[in-house]
Amino acid sequence: MNILHIRDAADVEAAVRTALAGEQPLEIIGHGSKRSIGHVMMTNAVLDVSALNAVTCYEPSELIITVQAGAPLDEVLSLLDSKNQEFAFEPMNTAVLLDSRSGRGTIGGMIGAGLAGPRRIKAGGVRDHLLGAHAVSGFGDSFKAGGRVVKNVTGYDLCKLLAGSWGTLAIMTEVTLKVMPKAEAERTLVLRGLDDLAANRAMTAALGSPYDVSGAAHAPYSALKASRGALAGLASMGQAATLLRLEGIAASVVHRGAALAADLASFGAAEFVENAESAALWREIRDVAPFAADGPLGAWPVWRIVCPPASGGVFGQTLTRETGGEVIYDWAGGLLWAALPPSVDAHAASLRRRLAPLGGHATLLRADEGLRRTVDVFHPQAKGVAALAERVRQSFDPKSIFNRGRLTRTPI
Repeated sequence: MNILHIRDAADVEAAVRTALAGEQPLEIIGHGSKRSIGHVMMTNAVLDVSALNAVTCYEPSELIITVQAGAPLDEVLSLLDSKNQEFAFEPMNTAVLLDSRSGRGTIGGMIGAGLAGPRRIKAGGVRDHLLGAHAVSGFGDSFKAGGRVVKNVTGYDLCKLLAGSWGTLAIMTEVTLKVMPKAEAERTLVLRGLDDLAANRAMTAALGSPYDVSGAAHAPYSALKASRGALAGLASMGQAATLLRLEGIAASVVHRGAALAADLASFGAAEFVENAESAALWREIRDVAPFAADGPLGAWPVWRIVCPPASGGVFGQTLTRETGGEVIYDWAGGLLWAALPPSVDAHAASLRRRLAPLGGHATLLRADEGLRRTVDVFHPQAKGVAALAERVRQSFDPKSIFNRGRLTRTPI
């Protein structure tokens, strides 16, 4: 396969125009950490943007950072950490699930995938923190969308479309993101032994409380057993664990934790996990560590399922009973990670049939190439939504030059 290495935005423009002239679709990569997500692409040339890796502007006092799209995510996170700041949406490390040797990938890959962690219920997703972007369209032209502050956005906020687009609309060259200060302290309440439905009710009650909960997750005991990290320590009691996170000033976290525990006393006595130990638990929830590629469930396909939080417990309980799989709940039941035993279609038909009345959607995040050729990886869209999405795509990339075939399966 032909690999094109670029040095700057002008090189990207030139590469796209050459591809257009030869009707040559391009696979866009940074570090390639997420190449196995989505359908097998219909490309035979790769555009490598990893050389666009500079931090062009970081103003900690203004809570913004401007960085080239190929910058390694780990290096950017380390820079933010040195100033006691972070991306509040907690970008997921897909390398844990996918066994990627290229680490956490790049800033562009983070935005293109749009996968946010447990704090999404409070802070929003990736697109909510993307202020502006420079990119190259499928016409071979550079364009700028958004700005460096929220109030500069007028008209159509086009840069938001790039979040979650999986590289099918444009090639980002530089982006500006909002950052936030890290909390002084965090405390996690652990409720033991709740079944999926009781845990769903407890998480809903916690989010409805005045205590500013920033994480609400539940792991059945069978899923905890599969972990080899911080979550494995919770398995020692032989019970499921429901986790509720509080963050902020230390005195406030202590006070809110005690008050929340009292409010949830009907669900059982709460244990408390503090600061670094708490952070380790939530990293593993974010990265779905019990389903890690090198763990006991590493050979099973993994689904990312989004549904109304109030329906999550019932849906997950039914799914595990019918398939024999494992489920972890995040976002108070609004996000389910399901590792399901191998089958011809990875249980796609039955899963999506049960999900349809709820208005949810499911993405097959981990699967081998054979499955990704025969199963719809991304949830099929309603006819009207699909038509609108196609019109948007054509307005950016009319010749389908970028990551052709990644989002939509071609029948074989």
